[in-house]
Amino acid sequence: MEKPPKPIRLAFERDCFEIELPSLHGSKVLPLAIKQSVKFQQIKASVQAIGLVEPLVVIPHPAHQGDYMILDGHVRAEALRELSVARALCLISTDDESFTYNKRVNRLSVVQEHRMIVRAAERGVSVQRLAAALGVSEYSIKARFKLLDGICDEAVRLLADKPATHGLFNSLRQMKPFRQIDAVQSMIGLNNYSVKLSLAMLQATPPDQLADEARVKVHKGGPSETLQRLQRELAAVQSDTKLLEESYGPANLQLVIIKTYIKSLLDNVRIVRWLAKFQREYLQQLQLIADIKELPSG
Repeated sequence: MEKPPKPIRLAFERDCFEIELPSLHGSKVLPLAIKQSVKFQQIKASVQAIGLVEPLVVIPHPAHQGDYMILDGHVRAEALRELSVARALCLISTDDESFTYNKRVNRLSVVQEHRMIVRAAERGVSVQRLAAALGVSEYSIKARFKLLDGICDEAVRLLADKPATHGLFNSLRQMKPFRQIDAVQSMIGLNNYSVKLSLAMLQATPPDQLADEARVKVHKGGPSETLQRLQRELAAVQSDTKLLEESYGPANLQLVIIKTYIKSLLDNVRIVRWLAKFQREYLQQLQLIADIKELPSG
């Protein structure tokens, strides 16, 4: 007779809760100039106009009973404080090692922004109000509603948390789904999401991999001088990437080993809680090292 399966422990509470702002403490220190950044001003304006769309993610504070530490949403919490908001909607993480302090979102991607706008509109927020909140024109808001039109689900998934540009999606839209996925994977490999690169890939796309409405437009009259230059730039980028792989290979390998070890420490809830309680500055430095994407050049 088979044993009944063990109950699955949830990583989060089932419901969101409103928590007093003074009871929320950051698990990392925000940059000093964060309040002067354009992104912070956009988030602040958005919260002021349409409220908090995404709840903060928190965990019970290891040292202060009744208080919480923020896992995700430090900038949103700071914007709420600037606006003198008393409470914040929070999603409480349980004591689960699959979600710890190093698992957090650093910026809002254009895909996430699109979903936020769509969700706000579904809640009845007008285009005019959204435009005022994000500091853009009503035309831009309407264009962002259609951002993912013609983009296949797999390409959207790959770009969900990447720093893609709005113009990149215009190029992808002119490709068939398989080519979209291939182009996005190449951009991820190069860590380059520029419009120039997407245009070069569009021009290099065979006619049978283009969307019907784009086929004539892209290849009519052959490649122009501008597109030829973009193709040369793509080749140069690929060549530079190869050189970087050869010169930074050993150093990057060491960095990966160090980061892997540090992340294994930060994936242990008990270690993180001890550091947060007794060696907070060490925790912050370890998080900074874990967040390093690549070695600086030069």
